[in-house]
Amino acid sequence: MAQYDLTNKIGKYMDRHMIFPLLEFLSHHEIYPSDELVQAHYDLLAQTNMVDYANEIYCEIHPDEQCSPVYEERRNQVLARLEELRDESSDIMNIIQDPNVIQQLKQDKLQNIQFLKANYNFKPEMLQNLYEFAKFQYNCGNYSGAAEMLYHFRILSTDEKLNLQALWGKLASEILTTNWETALEDLNKLKEAIDQKTFPSHLQQLQQRTWLIHWSLFVFFNHPNGRNLIIDMFFQPQYFNTIQIACPWILRYLTAAVITSKKRKNNIDELVKVIQQESASYSDPITEFIECLYVKFDFNGAKDKLKECEDVLFNDFFLVATKEDFIEAGRLIIFETYCKIHQNIDINKMSEMLNLEKDSGEKWIANLIRSARLDAKIDIKFNKIIMGGQTTSTYQSILDNAYELMVRSSDIINTIDKPQSNQNKKKYNNNNNN
Repeated sequence: MAQYDLTNKIGKYMDRHMIFPLLEFLSHHEIYPSDELVQAHYDLLAQTNMVDYANEIYCEIHPDEQCSPVYEERRNQVLARLEELRDESSDIMNIIQDPNVIQQLKQDKLQNIQFLKANYNFKPEMLQNLYEFAKFQYNCGNYSGAAEMLYHFRILSTDEKLNLQALWGKLASEILTTNWETALEDLNKLKEAIDQKTFPSHLQQLQQRTWLIHWSLFVFFNHPNGRNLIIDMFFQPQYFNTIQIACPWILRYLTAAVITSKKRKNNIDELVKVIQQESASYSDPITEFIECLYVKFDFNGAKDKLKECEDVLFNDFFLVATKEDFIEAGRLIIFETYCKIHQNIDINKMSEMLNLEKDSGEKWIANLIRSARLDAKIDIKFNKIIMGGQTTSTYQSILDNAYELMVRSSDIINTIDKPQSNQNKKKYNNNNNN
């Protein structure tokens, strides 16, 4: 499954602290050799202030050594700097931790600063000390403390550049403490800031949106309404274009969200179009499943790709929780699309197409029809599904006839001898390309 793992691509657009849970996930799924993952974990930790944790990993790599050669020196440096920053920011920390001060702060930042200057001997350099202390705490792994400090920093700071950086840090902290509601609020604030800010070049704004898209995966695939929210955001022209230009692999996550969302019918055409356009630069079983079904009308291919999707979903950090919903929705899409083409459907053949055993397939189909999703009935005698009569437009009739012709042609090809079959397939594909 390493060929479908996106950790390397995604990791380039993540803060290093965000990669720790990804590596932990991979270690449980045995996609890569364990010693390589442990080494990668240590390489990341070595560049943070989490010196004790880094030393634990070092000892795991080198079981004959009690600690890293640089452990004591590095630890003393971190503790000394931590104490220094705590002293420098003690005054501003006392102010922001006073409930009476918080109650009297207003929306106007300049007014707040004047209030603090007049009553609490506030000095502008205190905010810089608070910002540096928050960054250091984050780098030490104290994400909740960093989030609180950055929140207060943004309430008081009028520095537009630092405010944007603080918002990135605040979002990262909320993600790493799994506060998904607050993280969603910060994500929306950051999106608004990036969309409204005037950057020196379009490239810089593109880079900011690319990073935001990747960070948002944590929020959207953990928030209860995230799969609908990712559709709302990623289909906006500026973000849809960013995905196509900078990170086409994000189509995997957008496709998974569309398939498992009730909003599917509103976005599927646009999604199919961009999957076709980007297939040369990126594809995987999830995007290929859509292509087989909506572009090639290849139901056997869609069945095979849906089976492959199970492994891809199970081994993807963000999508593992969507596996059951995705497979169920995928079966439903195959069934609904096939039913648009055929009037009489063999239940055994349909069960096989859905990757279900005979009995399981019969129950699945019966439950679906019973739920009144489709105008159909089951003919027990002949073990078939009889689709009900539906009034369709001339345009839809033409589409349905075209679908049926393609499927029947494919069935004929599969029943004749192999040499002739291969020859006919080539002709069929050439005709389609023409």
